[in-house]
Amino acid sequence: HADCLASCIAACSFFQNHCTLHYLQKAAPQAQVEFDFSGPSMKTAVPGPRSQNMSLSQNVGAINFFCNYEESRGNYLVDVDGNRMLDIYTQISSIPIGYNHPALLKLMSNPNNLSTLVNRPALGILPPENFPDKLTESLLSMSPSGMTRVQTMACGSCSNENAFKAMFIWYRNKERGHNTPSEEDLSSCMVNQAPGCPDLSILSFMGAFHGRTMGCLATTHSKAIHKLDVPSFDWPIAPFPRLQYPLEEFSRENAQEEARCLEEVEDLIVKWRQKGKPVAGIVIEPIQAEGGDNHASPDFFKSLRNIARKHGCAFHVDEVQTGGGATGKMWAHEHWGMDDPADIVSFSKKLLTGGYYHRDELQPYRIFNTWMGDPSKNLILAEVLNVIRRENLLEEVTRSGKALLNGLYDLQAQYPGMLSRARGQGTFCAIDICDDATRNSILLKARDKGVLLGGCGDRSIRFRPSLVFKEYHVHIFLNIFNEVLAQHK
Repeated sequence: HADCLASCIAACSFFQNHCTLHYLQKAAPQAQVEFDFSGPSMKTAVPGPRSQNMSLSQNVGAINFFCNYEESRGNYLVDVDGNRMLDIYTQISSIPIGYNHPALLKLMSNPNNLSTLVNRPALGILPPENFPDKLTESLLSMSPSGMTRVQTMACGSCSNENAFKAMFIWYRNKERGHNTPSEEDLSSCMVNQAPGCPDLSILSFMGAFHGRTMGCLATTHSKAIHKLDVPSFDWPIAPFPRLQYPLEEFSRENAQEEARCLEEVEDLIVKWRQKGKPVAGIVIEPIQAEGGDNHASPDFFKSLRNIARKHGCAFHVDEVQTGGGATGKMWAHEHWGMDDPADIVSFSKKLLTGGYYHRDELQPYRIFNTWMGDPSKNLILAEVLNVIRRENLLEEVTRSGKALLNGLYDLQAQYPGMLSRARGQGTFCAIDICDDATRNSILLKARDKGVLLGGCGDRSIRFRPSLVFKEYHVHIFLNIFNEVLAQHK
């Protein structure tokens, strides 16, 4: 325990050197994460000279800096210049239990797992012997309510794209009354014509992000640059509620806003049916992430689920970014308190593999590609879930999230001209900045002080830490963030 004591002493030293009294008093007295660092350590501006001198042959426009993943640990990402940053963005919200977790390193060093790591099978035709067991240990152990089937995929976009196909196939079989296509169906689909290629649609929401493949892009409405120059479909787009925060202070106004949006959803479903492009499915995120961390109430989602049922549409909940524990529950839709929340739930990011859960009736046998996922990711996910349960990480997320949101409320009161609309569920939090330019400046200044954050929407900062992000990490962040904000005041 000498190492643990040393890391605690280092953490206390960091707080004394860097923290204001206001947050020092709030600092959690918990032991450090075993494999974590004591705090950020910055040697250069970011990107540093080594990062700036490195290059890639692929598209590099979005690269921030090059990383040293061997040296990264826990909540800290280390770059090639030796800068150590508290990572509250975690590879666009995709690192579940921090960098180089000892349990995962041990898993990778087990010779019994070498075959799974070396051989990547075509799962749709030649799955490995242990694949059913690994699915049971991993994805099927956390199935959403009412679902016992899962289809694995490689990433979030292909998960949603294939979920859309499953909804279309289900809808057409329902229209036919059976699942046997006619000769006309078969011949017309080969030249992209009806009835084989039916004029069906999927209803999505303004501000949504569901991916960048063709079908997904038709339901993505977060940034123009994602969609520019790419042909799309004539599918209905409903308004997503624009709520006022804190939610409990504006319950009447927010209920009126949600009722307005629900009424528009029903109008659009009827309108598109009259246009001859019936809505086969509705797709929605429990919290719009890329679009600005936009929330809605459980009652809104319950009503939307009922509207889908009433009009015979499949209901697809996209949990690619919200799934995996960041809201304090494994699935964000669990906060709705429903036994039958969806027909399809898609996932990726923190769950390491992609895919979607679905109800039995949405089981088409025509969803196929070469890999259909990756067994090595299921192997790792099974161990991630063991760690989550063993270390009670969902309870930790709830505690850390409360500290984070309360800290954001405090800073919002301290800087009312700069910060507004602090909001969140678990550690899945965000805050608005007065304008886009200030937001971007804050992100860069925070990075140079050793904190990695992400933007979303027009002027929001989103917080996406891993599940091992503790209360004392919150206070390290809040003090650095306070320093950055003070420079902008």
